[in-house]
Amino acid sequence: MAEVSFESEAALVEAVLFLESEPLAEKSIANISELSEDVVKKSLEVLKQKYGEKNSGLELVMIAGGWALTPKKKIWNVLKERYGSKTEGRLSRSAMETLSIIAYSQPITRAEIEEIRGVSADNMIRLLSERNLIKEVGKKDVPGKPVQFGTTKEFLKFFRLNSIADLPRLEEEEAERFELAR
Repeated sequence: MAEVSFESEAALVEAVLFLESEPLAEKSIANISELSEDVVKKSLEVLKQKYGEKNSGLELVMIAGGWALTPKKKIWNVLKERYGSKTEGRLSRSAMETLSIIAYSQPITRAEIEEIRGVSADNMIRLLSERNLIKEVGKKDVPGKPVQFGTTKEFLKFFRLNSIADLPRLEEEEAERFELAR
């Protein structure tokens, strides 16, 4: 039997990824395309190779546990002001600082955020929650049971990360800034 060509299957997977606005897990791609998960995996390999070429403006990336076609980072930096999601917008310095504290210290309470920042975090927590970059992830097992916050899947997509483990490593001096005085 001749070796099966995955070119047409890869084209189908490519079209699905192009048309979908959210990153998709391999199982979802298989359901949408009506291909087996094995064929989807092989098709993704074909597409990774295709988009890995220097002359391609796109790349196939894993974001928040799903596959997506996105502009290469260098190109996106030029285009994001025009084509970035209207809800993304820019985050203020204080919003980015609060979001960084949450991302690197999660789960974390409002009081702990305020202890690190030295100012009230109410407005920033509300803004980041409204933009779906953070969410309540539980309650701390201390008197009063304060709410703890963590990042969301939207946070991962916003920063083009596959998981929170992909956050850049902090220098020792920076890491100390995110620690609570005990």
